[in-house]
Amino acid sequence: MADTHSNNNHVPVLFSFSVFSRPSSVPVGSGYEVLIQKFLSIYGYQIDVHRKLVLQYFSEEWGQYIDLPKGFVISEKCRLRLVPLQMDIATLGNLSPATTVFFCCDMQERFRPAIKYFGDIISVGQRLLQGARILGIPVVVSEQYPKGLGSTVQEMDLTGAKLVFPKTKFSMVLPEVEAALAEIPGVRSVVLFGVETHVCIQQTALDLIGRGFEVHIVADATSSRSMMDRMFALERLARTGIIITTSESVLLQLVADKEHPKFKEIQNIIKASAPESGLLSKV
Repeated sequence: MADTHSNNNHVPVLFSFSVFSRPSSVPVGSGYEVLIQKFLSIYGYQIDVHRKLVLQYFSEEWGQYIDLPKGFVISEKCRLRLVPLQMDIATLGNLSPATTVFFCCDMQERFRPAIKYFGDIISVGQRLLQGARILGIPVVVSEQYPKGLGSTVQEMDLTGAKLVFPKTKFSMVLPEVEAALAEIPGVRSVVLFGVETHVCIQQTALDLIGRGFEVHIVADATSSRSMMDRMFALERLARTGIIITTSESVLLQLVADKEHPKFKEIQNIIKASAPESGLLSKV
């Protein structure tokens, strides 16, 4: 339960961010820096510190939230909210190993005969997992109802994965995943791949951007039973600001420089081009 009690030195404050609101308290006289740190302590990884943020308080006079005036300090019970501004276009799409996590979604044995070009996306998924191990990037792996659909295919080496978990919900964004993300300091970007594009991949991506993450879907490592479903899902997701990319693009963006100490290991992974399968076709 939040620390809603007050004493002579603390004032109750409602801290709101995105769709969430949590009561807490801060010392009398707390200013901007203390309040920002309080937001970070409450909401943690959900706040993208790379974005510009505006702190506002609820004005009884105006009946709405207004920007915090210069020199503002807490003197009485109030409501505050933190608003992220639009991300600077110059930073959009950048990937760094220190702020990235890989999500591998439902690459299971029972899907093998049903998913279009499943063998190809297994091959590309292997590359991504290998790259993640080389670069020290955390990997989260889901398995949809494994009791009925089986475990992740044996070709996918999950050694070192941060979390492998079963689910029945289509989205991967479950409490245990959010807890795992909270343990990764500064995570900003999620590289997402697996099946099916129009179901679990789509719902996971939408949940992630709703929580402030930048999402990169690896087009050559995701598929569906129907190529039409796949095509329209990727088009829809691209319109929401999700980045549709390829495995080679992701791996090279993560090393960024030929002088990167792991460049040669990554180069060995991509030396042979990824399969040019029917995933290139529209339908």
